[in-house]
Amino acid sequence: MQVFCGPLHPSLNSPCPRFIKPRNSFERPRKMALLNRDQILAAEDRKTEEVDVPEWGGSVLVRTLSGRERDEFESSTVRTRGGKREENFVNFRARLVGLCMVDESGERMFKTRAEIDMLGNKSVAALQRVFNAAQRLNGMTDEDVEELTESFDETPDADSISD
Repeated sequence: MQVFCGPLHPSLNSPCPRFIKPRNSFERPRKMALLNRDQILAAEDRKTEEVDVPEWGGSVLVRTLSGRERDEFESSTVRTRGGKREENFVNFRARLVGLCMVDESGERMFKTRAEIDMLGNKSVAALQRVFNAAQRLNGMTDEDVEELTESFDETPDADSISD
């Protein structure tokens, strides 16, 4: 089917033809193969990056979080006390670094709350360097952190249904 897109094209003094091919609702131009469930689950999609930490005398491996780990981390920034939601940014950097820092076999190096608390006592310069890498690898921007805290700045309206 040939469709004309308007008046005469000024330089050609003729109609500007555009050809349209009918498409079903599932058809789309493909640049990559369409994956199935098993292929998705088998894909090695978590990146690891080596980060130099001169304060600690070497380097560490920082890995991206899984979707579940990211959700758990974000939900850990909120706690409920007496029916009120409060921010929980205590040891924020160490908690993220503890989730992302892995050994050569890909296992987390800091697994317990006590270990993460000890990590939080390390130099802020070193911790920040690793935190920045973890934040960048996981697509966590400053805007993401602001979004996590936005709801705490608002007071519920009298019309709010969440009370």
